[in-house]
Amino acid sequence: MVDDHVLFRRGLACLLSSRGIDVVGEAGSGAEALEKARELMPDLVLMDIRMPVMDGLAATRAIKQEMPYLRIVMLTISDDDGDLFQAIKAGAQGYLLKNMEPDELFDMIDGAFRGEAPISRSMASKILAEFASQSQRDPLPIPMRSALTSRETEVLQLVANGACNRDIAAALCISENTVKNHLRNILEKLHLDNRVQAVAFALRQGLIQDPSRAAG
Repeated sequence: MVDDHVLFRRGLACLLSSRGIDVVGEAGSGAEALEKARELMPDLVLMDIRMPVMDGLAATRAIKQEMPYLRIVMLTISDDDGDLFQAIKAGAQGYLLKNMEPDELFDMIDGAFRGEAPISRSMASKILAEFASQSQRDPLPIPMRSALTSRETEVLQLVANGACNRDIAAALCISENTVKNHLRNILEKLHLDNRVQAVAFALRQGLIQDPSRAAG
């Protein structure tokens, strides 16, 4: 856990410990986070952005360069688009805002351990809007569009609606492992890297409904 505010850091550590999450170390700056990561080899790092000496974005880049397998999730007050996209480019697996409820944070952390990308809903919408506004990719050819099965399209729609793997599994009465397999197949068929890109691409191609319009 990396944050330069000691009270926040200690309070969050107590909350996480109460939920059975083993907090192996704390750091008050990006530079200290890099040293601690080398020493402790944690499974997951919660990283603030605004810190002295070395900020969280620089620390994330440095840690991922040395330990690309280590999961880093930003936990910050910044809802700035620039920070969000810089964090993703630096290699962060998630981006959470500090104003979330504890139970939501625990769910997001559980999802990170399962390989999901925890992102606060307000920030996820910004990512979707950014990808949807990009028009560099050519439209999918008809054979590629039809390559997605109806079940894969259902899975993509649920991802667009903000559902995590567990929610998708429950909605479709399948296992979480089956959900992961569907997502893997979708990414391979669309030649994309992650679920955010897949949803944005599917929205642009009209393969799924825009959840914001459906809600309205």
